[in-house]
Amino acid sequence: MSEKLIVIGAGLAGSEAAWQAAKRGIKVLLYEMRPEKLTEAHRTGLLGELVCSNSLRSSDVSSGPGLLKKELSMAGSLIMEASGVSLVPAGSALAVDRDLFAKYITGRLSEDPNVEIIRQECTGLPDATAILATGPLTSEPMTRALSDLIGGDYLYFYDAIAPIIDAESIDYDKVYRASRYGKGGDDYLNCPMTKEEYEAFYNALMEADRVTPRGFEQQRVFEGCMPIEVMASRGVDTPRFGPMKPVGLPDPRTGKEPYAVLQLRAENRDFTAYNMVGFQTRLKWPEQKRVFSMIPGLEHAEFLRYGSLHRNTFINSPLFLNRDLTLKKKTNIFIAGQVSGVEGYIESTAMGLIAGINASFALKGMSAIEVPSTTSHGALIRHITESESKHFQPSNINFGLFPVTEETLKIRDKKKKRQVIAERAIKDWDEYLKKINGS
Repeated sequence: MSEKLIVIGAGLAGSEAAWQAAKRGIKVLLYEMRPEKLTEAHRTGLLGELVCSNSLRSSDVSSGPGLLKKELSMAGSLIMEASGVSLVPAGSALAVDRDLFAKYITGRLSEDPNVEIIRQECTGLPDATAILATGPLTSEPMTRALSDLIGGDYLYFYDAIAPIIDAESIDYDKVYRASRYGKGGDDYLNCPMTKEEYEAFYNALMEADRVTPRGFEQQRVFEGCMPIEVMASRGVDTPRFGPMKPVGLPDPRTGKEPYAVLQLRAENRDFTAYNMVGFQTRLKWPEQKRVFSMIPGLEHAEFLRYGSLHRNTFINSPLFLNRDLTLKKKTNIFIAGQVSGVEGYIESTAMGLIAGINASFALKGMSAIEVPSTTSHGALIRHITESESKHFQPSNINFGLFPVTEETLKIRDKKKKRQVIAERAIKDWDEYLKKINGS
């Protein structure tokens, strides 16, 4: 076997794909255009750089994200390995120091004898076996190449980034430490609001100036990463049932739950910066300063990074993607990460893992082993390949993606049902890993 695997893009999906292929003895050419050419959101040339939240979401195996992370860990995921050495406190969630995280990934791949990192932009789809993992900010030349191949029926929407605040600028006399329902300790800072404070904030939010997308681009916003102002436009109380939900967060100074609350999550181990949880936004930067400073504790907030809006490119996967993650029109090309139609860090990683494994099989002249739909990985593949193409939208991992079985159909208790799904997923995933590792 002399052919090398080409991996285009070294974000989470591309890095994971390269890692999985390399540890199976495949020589990998990993292309990354950064830092020579940056995207609208990236700032460094580090592999696996996180540009949105620093949270990989829940670690509870009874949740979709927790179950998917369990499967990734079982498969020897590089991304999960990196998260383990860069943890920051985040209650029951898995959050990382983004610099340590990306540096670890970069170091591990740079040291791998089977991986050659090439700092160069790819502007077209190769004829050799390749994995396209260019992510939500795929460059215009590659987007055109992909569009030309699939007939222009790719989609895009806008993904919003939450602001990050300098820890020293927070008024600690007005905030309190707590995790919702006491889970995970006092890892979050909470900014409580009275009804009057919330209503004033809400009105200012609704009146604030927003960034306008370019006229030739249609705006689409993913439900799971909705800008706070878009959410608020659906009703005055909508944020209070979302990221500003006070339930389970009583103020220890009063013993009562506030009317609304903003949570701040540590961005790094040194606790020098905090992320405004759930506050993805497309407000103009001066407006972010004005409106978000109305929140108690943030009156003098210094923003290390303002929220912003960026394009997210992905294909209409049910039309164009096979279950082994190859393109129907060009089967030497595997698609991984968010461009495949999944949404989120760990979901992108999962598709990178499967693409790396399947591409390895292809280069060895072997057929891919199908991923069971009863696993988290398989449920995601099922979503992006079997959903109705007319209304296809990217999705995070959730229990609604898993197939209904006779066993789960009989269970009424939601907690018990999820436990059964999780146990079956882990069992079936373990059997899948034994098959691919024994081949």
